[in-house]
Amino acid sequence: MNNLTSIKASAFWLCIAVLMLTFTAKAQIVIGAPSLGFSQACASESFNSYTTTFVFSPEANLDASNQFIVELSDADGDFSDATVIFTSAAGSVTASPASLDFSIPQTTGGENYKIRIKSTAPVATSSSSVAFAAYYKLQDSPFSINNLVSTGAYCTGSSYLLTIDNPGSPTNDSPLNYPSLNYKWYRETSPTTSVFVAEGAILEVSTEGTYFVETNYGSCTSNSASNRVTISEATNGQADATIASSLGNPYCPAQGLTTLTTIGGNSYQWYKDGNIIEGATNQMYQTNDSGDFSVQVDLGECMATGSIDLVSELFNSDINVEEINTMEEGETLTVTVTDDANNPTYEWYFNNSLIQDETDATYDASEFGNYKVVITENNGCIGAVEYQFTLQEALDLFPDVENIPNLISPNNDGINDTWIIPQRFVSGTNTSIRILTNQGKLVFQTNDYQNNWPQEDLGLTSINQVYYYIIETPDGTTEKGSITVIK
Repeated sequence: MNNLTSIKASAFWLCIAVLMLTFTAKAQIVIGAPSLGFSQACASESFNSYTTTFVFSPEANLDASNQFIVELSDADGDFSDATVIFTSAAGSVTASPASLDFSIPQTTGGENYKIRIKSTAPVATSSSSVAFAAYYKLQDSPFSINNLVSTGAYCTGSSYLLTIDNPGSPTNDSPLNYPSLNYKWYRETSPTTSVFVAEGAILEVSTEGTYFVETNYGSCTSNSASNRVTISEATNGQADATIASSLGNPYCPAQGLTTLTTIGGNSYQWYKDGNIIEGATNQMYQTNDSGDFSVQVDLGECMATGSIDLVSELFNSDINVEEINTMEEGETLTVTVTDDANNPTYEWYFNNSLIQDETDATYDASEFGNYKVVITENNGCIGAVEYQFTLQEALDLFPDVENIPNLISPNNDGINDTWIIPQRFVSGTNTSIRILTNQGKLVFQTNDYQNNWPQEDLGLTSINQVYYYIIETPDGTTEKGSITVIK
């Protein structure tokens, strides 16, 4: 009885073992090494999609919950700290061969990356793919070095430091904004060839030549490269200091100030038209003027000098009236602006209100008040020029006053500014007018008085001054009296 029981138990466990072996065999798959649909992965913001194809067997052993995973190695092909770059949806891939699309991380950069494929149900891992170059180009546009100054100079026995600008010019996308990037410097050997010099964000140059730097994206081609800078050694203690204008030359002042930049040195002094610009002692100087700008750069053991004839492209213009104009009531003042603007438009204003339908270069002003005209250039260097002028009623220089005044206040307020006397004594009457100080000194004399005394500043203080007048007509009549001048 015991033997029979033992035999049955053995048979039972044998069946269980066979079933488990059968189940285990059914739950296994083999995944082949992934095949790449590309030779190198040169990704950027505008493109980051790659495909791999692989085979697996048997298809029937996949569980409905299975997911395929794409793993990326490090830059040396090591999977010990692999990065998952794609995971398929559960049960979405059931047939072999299969293709998966993936993207590479922004931190990717190297020549020997690999990928492999994993499954989750059942668990399996492929061998790795062939090695490939992979870079995510965080910055892929031209950038500036040396503040876009095309030259530099060093003293004999010294050196010149080239640096990547950050942020550089307003349109410069500096790669220094992306700390993970690194760089390679080159020196030109011909217009089309160059040699590698060094790595890093700066380069100390002690050999003459033309240098530039590229963001290091390995074998991936890139637009992330700098301008060329030609470095020379000072001769006889002197070197040339090139000056660059950020808005070009000629430049358009409507875009704002242009920045003048020269080569790097220990100290600087800027000049305009040969005169020192006070306080302009930095490598950069901003201006919206035209003129002959120059700079002296102290390089340490030697000096560098440079100049630029800076020209503004803004159009030339003029107006045919003064800032303050007078006319009689009922008269008209014809105002004309002239210019060489490209496709100009004209806007006229009266007391800060736009005058509708007045769009010509000429306007007939007939009302007293404040005027303004704005000339705008609409093509090329788009900008505007404004002229302001005032139209006032003309003063009656010879009003019919009855008495000779003995008080004036020459403070330019339009009231009693000059000594206005009756018409029988003024211009055309051949009357002699003399004005003396209280000490008897003659300060004014005429036979053709224009009601315009005092014509000059009398140097008034807080104390009123007294003058004396003598009026003698051709018929022998004499008038005398005093004039008190108050401030």
